[in-house]
Amino acid sequence: MKSFPKKVDDKKNLDIDYKSKKPSLIYFLSRTFLLWACEVLGFIIIANMSVGLSVDSLFTAAIVVSLLGIINALFWPILSRIFLPFLVYTIGIGSLIINGILIWLISNFVPGIAIEGWALILAPLGMAFITTILSAIITLDDEASYYRAVLRKNIKNKAKNPKKYPGVIFLEIDGLSEPILKEAIEKGHMPTLSKWLDNGIHKIVSWETDLSSQTGASQAGILHGDNDNFPAFRWVEKANSNKIMVSTGLSDAPILENRISNGKGLLAKNGASRSNLFSGDANNVIFTYSKLKNLKKFYNSTWYYFYSNPSNFARIVILFFFDAVLELFSQIIHWLKDISPRIRRGFTYIFIRAGANIFLREITTQTLIGDILAEDIDVAYSTYLGYDEIAHHSGVRDFDAFYALKGLDKQFKRLENAAKYTNRHYYFVIQSDHGQTNGATFKQRYGISLEDLVRELLPEEMNIYSELSSNEDHFSQAVTSPLFSGKKYIENKKDYAKQKGKGVVTNTLENIKKSPIGKGKVLEYIQDYEVSQKRSKNTSEEAEVIVLASGNLGLIYFTQWVEKLSYENIKNIFPNLIPGLVNHEGVGFIMVYSKEYGPMAIGKKGIYYLNHDKVEGQNPLENFGKNAAKHLLRSSKFEYSPDIMVNSFYDQYKNEVAAFEELIGSHGGLGGGQTRPFIMYPSHWKLEDKEIVGAEHLHRILKSKIDHIKP
Repeated sequence: MKSFPKKVDDKKNLDIDYKSKKPSLIYFLSRTFLLWACEVLGFIIIANMSVGLSVDSLFTAAIVVSLLGIINALFWPILSRIFLPFLVYTIGIGSLIINGILIWLISNFVPGIAIEGWALILAPLGMAFITTILSAIITLDDEASYYRAVLRKNIKNKAKNPKKYPGVIFLEIDGLSEPILKEAIEKGHMPTLSKWLDNGIHKIVSWETDLSSQTGASQAGILHGDNDNFPAFRWVEKANSNKIMVSTGLSDAPILENRISNGKGLLAKNGASRSNLFSGDANNVIFTYSKLKNLKKFYNSTWYYFYSNPSNFARIVILFFFDAVLELFSQIIHWLKDISPRIRRGFTYIFIRAGANIFLREITTQTLIGDILAEDIDVAYSTYLGYDEIAHHSGVRDFDAFYALKGLDKQFKRLENAAKYTNRHYYFVIQSDHGQTNGATFKQRYGISLEDLVRELLPEEMNIYSELSSNEDHFSQAVTSPLFSGKKYIENKKDYAKQKGKGVVTNTLENIKKSPIGKGKVLEYIQDYEVSQKRSKNTSEEAEVIVLASGNLGLIYFTQWVEKLSYENIKNIFPNLIPGLVNHEGVGFIMVYSKEYGPMAIGKKGIYYLNHDKVEGQNPLENFGKNAAKHLLRSSKFEYSPDIMVNSFYDQYKNEVAAFEELIGSHGGLGGGQTRPFIMYPSHWKLEDKEIVGAEHLHRILKSKIDHIKP
């Protein structure tokens, strides 16, 4: 077995008290009484809300709450294990129902109480609300009691023979760049990470993303070591009937994982995947997008550590709605202060944000705690999505974004505390898959979208289809996809009705021609006049041109040609397009393929011949990083790279780009913090000695560290 540095393996040097002190009897009794009294009060309040719960006295409420507490303490671990599939497939609502049924059972033996209807859910939810608020006000040690009273008791028989080598827990903060991480630490928003750095346990280095700088490409590279043919968040596959593939598509993600998986991913050897896009070849998966449609994979015994506490789900529901209220107030504050740049976030986003920032965050942490306490998993990788979702809509340095990072730091502290109750050591690695770059959107700056610009430069009769929104990024698509599908269905029905209407008009005109009454000036007018019709929006199947966006990266595909359309052909067929794009002030450069010169990056004042590493005129890539040409050259060789790739400008002084989507913080292309994620690693790994360029390179490094740890 490999040896490990004593300094890192010594728990005392990790500044972690593994001999957790038990609370005094007075503290325990005081805390228990206070929580009990507040739950009784909550019970009385709910009974007076006329929702189906009635209690005749305070004494009766006290009896019911006491009995419920005793039953939960004695039998909930057994009930949650028996009904675990029901709890999992009801996404936690089942825990409220079971608690409601327990209250109903108590009501059959205790006179003076009756419960029915919505009260079966609202009563346990209200009691959890009181407990959650109280805990926040007086900072009760809920986590410590949770580990002692529930989790540790439930796993004590599993960890009799702990593994002698450390486990590794990767915690990804989606969308957080290295500069913003350091700023958050300096401002005191992330005290847990600050402590790890101050104690010398961890160090931070930045690494450089590929093109494109988004989760699909990054996690494919990090988890599977292969992100070839990931040109953007979404792309067109001409040879596949011009299908638009989406990294987070519920149907597309499994296909993409099949393409990149070789069975030897980062998590292949006794690993666990939590809230990721791809599985890293782990069999133990929870909320892993590429496996989300597989119900057999969705159920996992690790969920037990989440549901083994009867109030866990209710607590998350309370936190969920609290975060939704914060978002609502945030929208109002942004509007009152006229914060710029600003986008319309909408009503649906309130719940999408709460889902990413609270619901998935809490589930991820709780299941990871179960992994740690069970001491079985060798390596786990999890993604926290809240910061990325909020920074997209509020900005990378907004109060909301730093608030999300504060919440994440608390999760890391909870995981650190969980390790106190194990006999096995764990290395924590905090990292990001990409960053974000701020800036007003392309449409906000210039009044037109990328589709509008392309439309102006092409012949009027060209059919164009575009998708310029990635607001369904990650798991929020599970919420928005049904809504989008319904909207699309209605639009298709409307288009069908329009076509039928046009047919009716045409038949009417034909009848007029045949009618003797129609001869003369009226018919001549109808026959000779050319009606200019506004083109209706096309579907992707009908379109001759498809325009897509991934942050400040735009992709243009000419779908009439199966092969990539060359610079020479584009110049001859669509002479306005390339000059019109390049000379627009919102465009930094475009990339096209030339039969004569190979792939070229073209800017207003110069051309970079990528195959030859030669520049004519002013280098169009000079502000986009020293490896920009290498990234573009690699991307140009992808099977699914577009006919024209468009990257917005990057203002290095303001550190801004212009996203082709309606997002304030964006990523996907080149320019600024979006290509500068970070990795915060155990100090003895010594990653500061090498430059890390590309997700595949990072995969090889992480894989070697994991293999070195295992015996």
